[in-house]
Amino acid sequence: MPKSQKVSPASAESVHVSYSPRLCNEDLAPTREQNWSWYNIFSFWMSDVHSMGGYVVAASFFTLGLASWQVLLCLLAGICIVQFFANLVAKPSQISGVPYAVVCRQAFGVFGANIPAVIRGLIAFAWYGIQTYLAANALMLVSLKFWPALIPLTHSSWLGLSQLGWICFGFMWLAQALVFWHGMKAIKRFIDVAGPAVYVVMVALAGWIVYKTGFNGISFTLSSKQLSGSEQLWQMITATALVVSYFSGPLLNFGDFARYGKDMQAIRRGNRWGLPFNFLLFSVVTVVIVSGTQSLFGHMITDPIETVSRVGSDLAVAIGLLTMITATIGINIVANFVSPAFDFSNCSPQKISFRTGGMIAAVGSVLLTPWNLFQSPELIHYTLDVLGAFIGPLFGILLCDFYLIKHGQISVDDLFDDTPKGKYWYRGGFNPKAIAALVPSVLIGLVVSFTPALHEVASFSWFIGVALSAGCYRWLAREGAQQYASRVVVQKQ
Repeated sequence: MPKSQKVSPASAESVHVSYSPRLCNEDLAPTREQNWSWYNIFSFWMSDVHSMGGYVVAASFFTLGLASWQVLLCLLAGICIVQFFANLVAKPSQISGVPYAVVCRQAFGVFGANIPAVIRGLIAFAWYGIQTYLAANALMLVSLKFWPALIPLTHSSWLGLSQLGWICFGFMWLAQALVFWHGMKAIKRFIDVAGPAVYVVMVALAGWIVYKTGFNGISFTLSSKQLSGSEQLWQMITATALVVSYFSGPLLNFGDFARYGKDMQAIRRGNRWGLPFNFLLFSVVTVVIVSGTQSLFGHMITDPIETVSRVGSDLAVAIGLLTMITATIGINIVANFVSPAFDFSNCSPQKISFRTGGMIAAVGSVLLTPWNLFQSPELIHYTLDVLGAFIGPLFGILLCDFYLIKHGQISVDDLFDDTPKGKYWYRGGFNPKAIAALVPSVLIGLVVSFTPALHEVASFSWFIGVALSAGCYRWLAREGAQQYASRVVVQKQ
């Protein structure tokens, strides 16, 4: 079979025993189970959107001085951008049946792909810890609600977290690990339930807010600051960019799930329902709840945990918080457990399995003390800026290489070929052009993020990284693009 010929995932798995053991194991090999429907993709995004982290980020936009309707518009604009790029990044993994880390071999080289894989895996450290902390905080509130005798355990702290906080964090850490340990089939079943479940709580909470305040208490012109027209426009653009930055992590490794899609039509449909449509309802509910707290409690509450805890019924509080915990577990597993599992396994396929890779991320998340990264709206935005500075350049190079350099072509066999005969082999296994485009793009993004004078531009670190890396890589690899273009013409003839 010619190397340039695209092989189906099923046939690829049947011959993967001939692939280099330094590049392949059962988890990284092309999957034959491409049976995810549009609903499974829809549920993936539901789990991604319906989390306490997503709510906190959306609610934090009120601190920018935006009115409720402006926050809603920014959320929708940002999610439409995410949908557009999700369709693009899904294609190489869907047609090849391999995860994000393996697709990166096409641009970075068969061993150079470890660079973007490790970067994405380390970013998952941060997000896994943040989401676990948010879920643990909800669990702590439930515990204190029913067992007030635990209050003394909150009086002392270690590394910024109380004794009860550590207990709840450890419990959530173990619960997520158990779901992950049962593999992708268990994860698929879990996210099919986790995403829709939180809708029940969010809609019920919005209904309770409206019941208490009346429709007159829901203000769609609410703003925490008085801004001029030009300032409002700038803050709206900033908020839109932050939405993309928030989803940039799961967006980058969306191929880890798109590889299981039946076809691109199912994936596009799942993205359409799971992003703009789903996010519209989530955004409306978020705006109603946040704006309603101003009328009900005298000040805006951007933390859903605190809002739920103020509901009168203990049973309602418990059900609400436990459902939010379930939803947060869903997003954590799909976005921050699966990705590093494949990413770290890619670094040493024979020594690091899918499970081992995920557990490396889980342990690393604790060492970061993530509760210190999500303490205020300003810190949330700062965290998103820095993460965007790393993710944007990786995304730009990946898409530029597949669509502009390789013209949408991918050879599955060569992704697992570590000999000089392979298409994606470079000296030492690293593509110097991809690395040369990556390093300065990341450094520029970090300079923007850490320079106080450029604070307002830092929110666009993801977009800056995508544009710089894609432009730089396109110029450096222009000769390769011409060669691939001539091959495509020959094949068509």
